[in-house]
Amino acid sequence: MSETNWYVVHTYSGYENKVKANIDKTIENRHLEDQILEVRVPMEDVEEMKNGQKKLVQKKMFPGYVLINMVMNDDTWYVVRNTRGVTGFVGPGSKPVPLTEEEMDRLGIRNVTVQIDFEEGDSVVVTGGVWKDTVGVVQSINESKQIVTINVELFGRETPVEISFAEVKKM
Repeated sequence: MSETNWYVVHTYSGYENKVKANIDKTIENRHLEDQILEVRVPMEDVEEMKNGQKKLVQKKMFPGYVLINMVMNDDTWYVVRNTRGVTGFVGPGSKPVPLTEEEMDRLGIRNVTVQIDFEEGDSVVVTGGVWKDTVGVVQSINESKQIVTINVELFGRETPVEISFAEVKKM
């Protein structure tokens, strides 16, 4: 597998979430899950005063920009560059430049590899979230998104559910 890096894409203002949704849909349609791993619109919590009340609201950290963790090649460049709402990659001329380790640290982005002690077919128990204490069988593992898909019994039938690595443990 080729090396993935984080790249910054410039979008029309207000189109960040639409661009993310469009790229996510294209990844699914063209089966590029192993080349474009994650599309992110970084958000931050900001306190706002409204009618004398303090409210915590989510704001985009970088309006007009979307971060993408991807393998840079002609196909992925073309897919991202030709997504509606994208004006281009950030970098000199038309050459995309990946974020440095230092920039990723400041943004709180890490290419962390998580060691897991379970594999497909193993029984696991959910340790947190809405499915806490549910037992399921691992169907698939997505290391890039750090989620595991397990089958749980819901209304008398097997239903696949995606759960974070952090919320499951091997039985």
